[in-house]
Parts: sequence; C-alpha cells; structure tokens
Amino acid sequence: MEATPAAQPLRIALCAGEASGDGLGAGLVEALKQRFPHAEFAGIGGDAMRAAGCDTWFDANELAVMGLAEVLRHLPRLLRLRKAFRQRVLNWKPDVYIGIDAPDFNLGIERWLKARGVRTVHYVSPSVWAWREKRAEKIGRSADRVLCLFPMEPPIYARHAVDARFVGHPMADEIPLDPDRVSARTALGLAPDALVLAVLPGSRLGEIARLAPDFFDAARRVAAHIPDLQIVVPAANAACRQALEAQFAAHGADAAWHLLDGRAREAMIASDVVLLASGTATLEAMLCKRPMVVGYRIAPLTYRIVKCLGMLKVERYALPNVLAGEDIAPELMQDDCTPEQLSDAVLRWFREPKAVAALQPTYQRLHEKLRQDASASAAAAVAELIAPSVGAT
Repeated sequence: MEATPAAQPLRIALCAGEASGDGLGAGLVEALKQRFPHAEFAGIGGDAMRAAGCDTWFDANELAVMGLAEVLRHLPRLLRLRKAFRQRVLNWKPDVYIGIDAPDFNLGIERWLKARGVRTVHYVSPSVWAWREKRAEKIGRSADRVLCLFPMEPPIYARHAVDARFVGHPMADEIPLDPDRVSARTALGLAPDALVLAVLPGSRLGEIARLAPDFFDAARRVAAHIPDLQIVVPAANAACRQALEAQFAAHGADAAWHLLDGRAREAMIASDVVLLASGTATLEAMLCKRPMVVGYRIAPLTYRIVKCLGMLKVERYALPNVLAGEDIAPELMQDDCTPEQLSDAVLRWFREPKAVAALQPTYQRLHEKLRQDASASAAAAVAELIAPSVGAT
C-alpha cells in the first residue's frame, strides 16, 4: 500500500524592516508558537526574530534606509531584494504572509502575493487617522487583514470595507501601570528629591538639527526659574549623541545636564516633566505617566504643501491627545515651536502639581485600553485568518 505523503507543516512568512518591527515580529512569532508548536517561520528580520525561531533569509538592516537621497542610492539593491524575496516566499508556499510595518516595502509584496493566492496580513497600520485616509483602500487591496495598534484605526478601515483588528500596543504591555520613579532615578544617578526635566528633541539627525537648538534654549529658560533643575537628554544612537554633544557645547551645558546613551524610557520615568518631539515617544511618555510638552517643526515648504493640499486631516498631532480626544499635552507646532512658548508650557507643569495629578486618571484609562497583550491578540487574529485551512496543533 502506498504511503500517504506527510502534510506540510504550517508555514508563516514575515518581514520586519527595522528594530521596532523586529521586536513586534519576535513577540508575534513566540505567541504563534503557543498556538502552532510545529509551525515554521521564515522571512526578513533581525536578532530578536532569529532568537524567537524565525529563519531570516535576509537581515532587517538591509531595509533600514532613510532619507530621499539614501533611498535613491540604494533603490536598485532594494528592488532586487524585493523581487528575490517575494519569489522565495511564493516558492516556500506559506499559509500566510505577515508584513510588519515598513509599508513602502511590505504593501507591494503583500499585494503581489495576495494576487497569487497567499493570505496576507499587515501588522501596524500607517497613520491613516492623521493624513490621507484613502490609503486605507490601497492597504486593503494588499492585506486580507490589518492589525492595528490603536483603537481609532479599525473604524477608519471599516469605512473603506477593509478587515482591521485592534490588537493593542506592545509598549502598553511592557511599561508597568505604575512606573517606579525612585528606581529610575537611582539607575540614572539622580537624587530622589531633585526636579528633573527630560528633553528629547528626536531620534533622527534631521529632527535634532531642527529642534534641539530651540528645545535646549527652552530648557535653559526653565532652569533659570528652577534652581538645581536636573536636565536629562537621551541619545538614540552614537550619531545622535555626537549631534547632541555639539548642541550641548553651543548652549553651554553644565553639570546639571546629563547626556545619556539610550535609556529614554528610564529618563522619562525619572523626570517630573518631559519636553519632546512629536512621534511615538509621546505615547511612551504617556504610558510612563509623565506630563509633557510636545514640539515639532518640519521644513517650511513641506508644511505649506501638506496644508495647501489638505493632506493633514487632524487637529491634534500628539498621540496622547488623539487617543484622549482632548488636549492633555500642549502641542507647539511649526511657528509656535519657539523657546519662549516651549519653556512657558514646561514651567506650567512644574508650577501646577494639581494639573499633573488630574492627568493621572486619563493616563491610566488610556494605558489600560492599549494594554491588550498585543502579541497574543495579534496571534489570535492571524490564527483566525488561517483557521479554514489549518487548525492549532
């Protein structure tokens, strides 16, 4: 009697293009392994995904290209990589392909694979809530299901008949509901009773060039009103540290200024107030339960184009304000992002402890809403999509 060929194990292909995506991918692989112990995982990832058990055909660093000039220089290599990668995925015959963030790379691969019968998932929605909502339709043509980190995103996709699920934010799972300020200060060598301002003018060199001079000028102004103020400035990487050191020299930073290698989360938890650039860091500051002032500025021409074309659809930019549906953090954008206005807003938080205390219930509510065990929730959404063809083993 002829033997029946063994069934192919469940195969899950993934692609993460940067450090944050690598972390998301690792958590997802681990959660999927709980459901499918014999599944195989392969694709593009970094150290975290490899440690979780994903066979990385290409390293995530190969996709980590930023800036127009750099993208153009690497474009031929990226196009060759994309072509080789998508064909290898197709030949591998996965049960599902999961593109993690990196929409410029992943959405095209998802659309190509979906047209050839492969189920596709996009994990981390682009900011359709902020600008160009109609991108949701394009994303739906690429992905059978979108996994969203924020609760306001699925209703937007629903308006465009796209299947999207809110799975929560991994950062809300990682950060305690009651962060330990004393331990953070001890770790950073700060006195328990010191007044501390954390200053984060961005994690990219362009942001630092645009924002650090005004942020540091604002910090100096605050320090002039608060004796013995301690100022902590985390540097995202070596290049950012070098750029920040140059700004330190220009602004006459003294012993009260502390330049840190990384450790942004510790700096936020240790602080009394956070002055930071608009972006994901504002969500982290909210989860760390710290009052913040948010500033940002882009190139004037870019700003005029975006405003004139009506591409920006929101009144609020900072994620805590978007999630709360109200202004719980001052936003000083573009022409309002001046040392005078930034320092005034920071000083208000130092001078109004009752306002800081009033923030805490809102912070707590938003943290609990985002705390959904994101990796497990994402794994459940993926498993549901592939359930018709394979069951958990």
